[in-house]
Amino acid sequence: MEKKQIVMSGIRPTGFLHLGNYFGAMRNYVKMQEEYECYFMVADLHSLTTHPDTKTLAESVRRVLAENIACGLDPEKAALYCQSHVKETTELYLYLNMLAYKGELEKTPTFKDKVRQHPDNVNAGLLTYPVLMAADILLHRAALVPVGKDQEQHLEIARNYAQRFNKRYAEVFPEPYPFNFGHQLVKVPSLDGTGKMSKSENQNATIYLADTDELIRKKVMKAKTDGGPTEPNSEKPDYIENIFNLMKLVSEPSVIQKYEEDFNNCTIRYGDMKKQLGEDMAKFIAPIREKAEAIQNDHIYLKKVMEAGAEKARISAGKTLDEVRKAMGLIYY
Repeated sequence: MEKKQIVMSGIRPTGFLHLGNYFGAMRNYVKMQEEYECYFMVADLHSLTTHPDTKTLAESVRRVLAENIACGLDPEKAALYCQSHVKETTELYLYLNMLAYKGELEKTPTFKDKVRQHPDNVNAGLLTYPVLMAADILLHRAALVPVGKDQEQHLEIARNYAQRFNKRYAEVFPEPYPFNFGHQLVKVPSLDGTGKMSKSENQNATIYLADTDELIRKKVMKAKTDGGPTEPNSEKPDYIENIFNLMKLVSEPSVIQKYEEDFNNCTIRYGDMKKQLGEDMAKFIAPIREKAEAIQNDHIYLKKVMEAGAEKARISAGKTLDEVRKAMGLIYY
């Protein structure tokens, strides 16, 4: 039987998952688990670099796992685990730190951003964040890593460490590359017409998977519009295009067609369109939210998921570390 290629991805347990996460990543992960050997990790150690207060960490980890499963990730098919439950991660992180140079780490754009955002908390973990990320990926010898554009530089750093290790010691690691599963990644626009939905930017312009029906309707009704087109078949302004793009994600084709025709005929009523979008959006998110809530409250089930995921991940990690120690000459008997 042909060996499946290995996919690895991680998500930080900070903030709430939103519509952008669903269409930009989760939906693809659900398809990937059918064809690849997948390791999906909750990056709890990464979160410590910027969120040193851990009072709400357990709840956040459970929520992220619950939302991932509610979106269709199957713990039977993929290894769904917490980073801190796989001790081999920190061992590999230590070894890779010997291949990482202070000068290059200080030049990483994300490090510079975090220093600006958290000037009183410039810790070593923040500086070596890309090394830990490389350890997460190389731990499973994953060649395919679904990442957004903003993370591609971190992936390039992981490739550098793989190359340095292979050159210095022995060929252990494949070089990891970005992977978007043959589709253009969907960018979900924010409701205020600026950029894409985000965990941390404008919360009123982002639709979260945990939002109530009422809140979804309210947020959609606040989306930016104007007085409507004055000439038939006009070009849509960006913020109106955004509303149509959101509609394409959750509404029936006939509904979209109706509003396209209304726009082209200059008869569109944006209030009606947003009302329709709010209803369709609420209808789409409600089952995910309800399923996630039920899972999040079932601590026994989530404990089983975490244990099973960590066991799968540790088997993979253990094999890699055996190779790493052998290559580095760290086996003395």
